Formats: sequence, C-alpha cells, structure tokens
Amino acid sequence: MSNPLQSAVDEVMTSRYSCRAFLPDPVPRELIAGILAVAARAPSGTNIQPWKAWVLTGETKARVSERLLAAFDDPEEAATHSDPWQYYPRQWVSPYIDRRRKVGMQLYGLLGIQKGDAKRMHEQFARNYTFFDAPVGLIFTVDRVMEQGSWLDYGMFLQNVMLAARARGLDTCPQAALIQFHRLIRQEVGIPENETLICGMSLGYADPDAVENTLRTERAPLEEWVSFRD
Repeated sequence: MSNPLQSAVDEVMTSRYSCRAFLPDPVPRELIAGILAVAARAPSGTNIQPWKAWVLTGETKARVSERLLAAFDDPEEAATHSDPWQYYPRQWVSPYIDRRRKVGMQLYGLLGIQKGDAKRMHEQFARNYTFFDAPVGLIFTVDRVMEQGSWLDYGMFLQNVMLAARARGLDTCPQAALIQFHRLIRQEVGIPENETLICGMSLGYADPDAVENTLRTERAPLEEWVSFRD
C-alpha cells in the first residue's frame, strides 16, 4: 500500500520528461538556487561533491546562444569543433540503436518533419543552442582531475536537479548537444581550463501548447533488463 510520500516521489519521477519548448516566464534566482541546493544532497564518493554549475540568464544566455547558433549554422566553423569526450558508443548495436531511432521518429513525427528533410532537422536540432527558449540555461562542469567514479556521482546530481525542478512545477531538458562547442561556451561564460563540460540543461516553465512537449518516451519492461536470483 502506497503512502503520500511514496506517491509524491513516484509522481515527480514518472512525470519528468525532456521538455523541448518553454515559456519566456522568468525563473526567480532564489528558486534556481533552491533547486541546486537540494540537488547537492546527491551522494558522492567520500563526499567530494565533484559538480559545478554555471547558471545562464538574460544577456549572458542570449550571447552564448548567439555564438552557438552562428557556429552550428556555419559548416566550416562547426567542423573545427569536437566533443571533449565520447558520449555515445562508437558502434551502435540493438536494442540501443532501435530506441534511438524510435525517439527520433516520434519527435519528428509530432513536428511534421519528413524523413530526409535536412533543413527542418537542422532547424530543430539548432533549438538546443537557444536552450529551447527556456529562460535559464545551466552548464555543468567537472574538474579534469576527477575519474569515472565522480562522473557516476555527477549523474545522480543531475537527476536530482531535474527532479527538484519538477517538484517545483518547472521542467528541464538535459543536453549533450552543447558539448561539441565547449570551447565557445568556456570563452563566453569564463569557465577555467581545468573544468570539463559535462552537459547543458534547459530550465523553465513548459509551453503547454507545444506539440513536442506531448512526447513521452517509453521504458523497456523489467523482464528485458532485470534478473532476479533467489
């Protein structure tokens, strides 16, 4: 039998999704700070707390987005930028490639983007660089001296950020797309050289009328990935 706390926690977790269209309504600084403070209760090996967050709003966010869009829209410029680390596998296999393709087809289907429409696909991907019009863009970095364990810790912190936001009526979209242009972000934000960019994240109030925000991705049933041993 569930209790109110369980129900509330389950609702926050199951209602979280990657929001790809936001309202322009500003998010108060104290609300952002509260989300990050709660998220920092995430566990980390020997409590080293490897995360660092850069909160972009207003003119700074607009300036960063302008530079990112300019670089993304210029093939020659974009070719000079590369990811600082490998996010996706170098060789795709089933079932992972199938899941990737399915979510892409679902999103483009909602937006009416036909297969092979490179222009529309480019325009949609470019929305990553405006943080999907969210009023807040978050950039997360980690000290280069940290090893894989700290990156695992970081994942728990990022999940906390998204859940804390959801509990406060806000939505998010974690974004690996930003890491390709880590050098530009570093320059505009003033991130020191000893910090590696982990990812970005859009934060704000979801646009309830945006069709892309109706997408809810599936999760594989437990029998596909859980093994019980009695």
